[in-house]
Amino acid sequence: MTPQLTEQQVEELFKLIKGSDSVELKVTVPDSDIRPTADLLKMDPLNAEIRQVAFFDTPDLTLNQSGVVVRARRIQGGGGDSVVKLRPIDPMNLSSEMRQMKAVKVEVDAMPRGFVCSASMKGKATAAEVRSVFLGENKIPSLFSKEQREFYRAHAPAGLKLNDLVVLGPINLFKLLFEPSALGRKFVAEMWLYPDGSRILELSTKCAPEMAFQVIAETRNFLKLNGVDLTATQQTKTSKALKYFSALQQKPAEAMKASSANDGRH
Repeated sequence: MTPQLTEQQVEELFKLIKGSDSVELKVTVPDSDIRPTADLLKMDPLNAEIRQVAFFDTPDLTLNQSGVVVRARRIQGGGGDSVVKLRPIDPMNLSSEMRQMKAVKVEVDAMPRGFVCSASMKGKATAAEVRSVFLGENKIPSLFSKEQREFYRAHAPAGLKLNDLVVLGPINLFKLLFEPSALGRKFVAEMWLYPDGSRILELSTKCAPEMAFQVIAETRNFLKLNGVDLTATQQTKTSKALKYFSALQQKPAEAMKASSANDGRH
C-alpha cells in the first residue's frame, strides 16, 4: 500500500485522509498467486458469500469519464444496494451541505503506488429488485432513492439521465471476511469472476483516518511476510469490468455498421 510515493504525493495523501471519513487499504493479487495467497492467509472459501454486481453507464462510458460511477449489487440471502459514486474528488471541494448528509461517505482508497478519494451515496434495495433491473424487467431509476437521483443529476453530464444508461454486467463474485491472527485486523477478500474466465482477487481492510499511516505500515509488513507481491501490477475491479462490458456493448453496433456498409456496396 503506497510503498514508494514522492514527498509531494505523501502530502497530498495526508490532506485527502484528513478530509475523509475512512481509509480503505487495497491490494490485488495476480491470478497465478491467488491459490498460494489464500492458503497462506488461511482463507476458507466455504465461508464466502455470493454476490452479483453490475454498473450503469453509456456504452462508451461517458459517466466514468466524467468521474461518476453508478452501480447496484445483489447479495446472497436477499439483500442488495445501489450506489452513486464520485471519483476522484478532493474533500475540501465538497459543499458543507453534502458533507452533512448522512448518506454521503468520503473515503480514501490507498493502493500500492497510488491512491484515490471518492464520495458515495448508498441506497437500499432487495436482491429481487436489483435482479429485475439486470433482466430488463424494471427501469434503472427504480433502484435509486430521490436523494440519490438528485445527487446523480448534480454531478452527471448535463442531459444524461439514469434512464439513458445501459446495464454493464452483472459480474459474479465471492466475498469473504476473515481476521488473520498475526495481524488482529479484519480483512475482506473479494474474488471477481469475469465472463472471459479472468479473475481478480482483492484484499482490503478499513481504518479510521487518524490510524491510516500506522495501519498502512502494519498491513504492508504483514502482507510482505505472507508472500503478497506489493510491486505487482494492480488491476482495479471496476475499471476492468467497465472496459469489458463496454467493449461487449459496442461490438453489436460495430457489426451493424459493417453490415450496412456492405449492403451499400451491392
